[in-house]
Amino acid sequence: MPIDAPQWIADPAALNARLSTHPARVGLDTEFIRERTYWPRLALVQVAIDDDILLIDPLAPGIAEALRPLLTDPSVLKVMHSAGEDLIAFGHACGAVPAPLFDTQIAAALGGIAAGVGYQRLVQELTGVALAKGETRSDWLQRPLSPAQLEYAADDVRHLFVLHDALAERLDTLGRRAWFDEDCDRLLATAADEPERWPHLALRTAQFLDEAARHRLLRLLRWRDRWARERDRPRSWVLDNELAVLLARDPPRDQAGVQRVLDGHPKASRKLAEPMWQALQTPLQDEHEAPPPSEDVDRKALRGLQDAVAARSAELGLPDGVLASRRRLERLLQHGDWPPALSGWRRRELEPALLPLLAAATDVRAAGDAA
Repeated sequence: MPIDAPQWIADPAALNARLSTHPARVGLDTEFIRERTYWPRLALVQVAIDDDILLIDPLAPGIAEALRPLLTDPSVLKVMHSAGEDLIAFGHACGAVPAPLFDTQIAAALGGIAAGVGYQRLVQELTGVALAKGETRSDWLQRPLSPAQLEYAADDVRHLFVLHDALAERLDTLGRRAWFDEDCDRLLATAADEPERWPHLALRTAQFLDEAARHRLLRLLRWRDRWARERDRPRSWVLDNELAVLLARDPPRDQAGVQRVLDGHPKASRKLAEPMWQALQTPLQDEHEAPPPSEDVDRKALRGLQDAVAARSAELGLPDGVLASRRRLERLLQHGDWPPALSGWRRRELEPALLPLLAAATDVRAAGDAA
């Protein structure tokens, strides 16, 4: 049965009293805003405990500190759905991430239901309940929240225990609990939201740049990430992708040239000409290790890997994309090393089929280089 009506909590003492029961599990979700900041700003925390729903105001003094013991308590299982962004929000606001974790989206994927399934769809599929979607773009920082916002927020944790029970049984029946635990642990390990080492690979236009320009682009993107994180500003406010590619492809001769480029773009950060110029001019220690963009990948070899992954996914009854994404196969093909996301159980399932294909691709590449 779905759990009861929500209770608003904005007092740390009241929160501590309610959490003192040490439940075996809690349902957990957040609402956050990330439109004007790099880090998600925690605006609401929803907690399901036994038959209660707590709507906790993280804007109230002392609440973030009061939440930390629950988040770090190893005896309390945290049931969440698609927890990635929520983990980052908790980590930044509370200095801790929720663990141990049961992510119902991961469980649904490994249980053969769907990859990346949304909470509303999963609730409807497993419980028959159709949830409202009307408050998705609400202002969660306003106070007081409207009754519609409160009900929407409560719904986000109201059914998590039912999902947990059904999905845990499904995983155990399929013998995939170890796979699931590994994926949840990997998700927790990424909660620090560390900058991507090779951010240029996410830009399609990088494929049209020569090697020197790609190095300049990498310098700019790493500088942008560091600047945005340190000052809590969206990346695009610091330097948008289009302008970064322009500066990398046609680098100005001096700082004044960078300033002229910025002055010609209405949304550019005109005051950042000096650090942008320094970033353009300063080689990175590892830039010569930067992988080329995906267009340089052998398309035929990549298709062979994708077909092998699709065949193994079908044998296991896994949805497309769960075993390996195209981007990770591209990295595997380019470098031959198994990326972290393809380690563990995924590597064990894929290696027998992929190793011969990777060896053949290496032979073709060597023959081409020799010619």
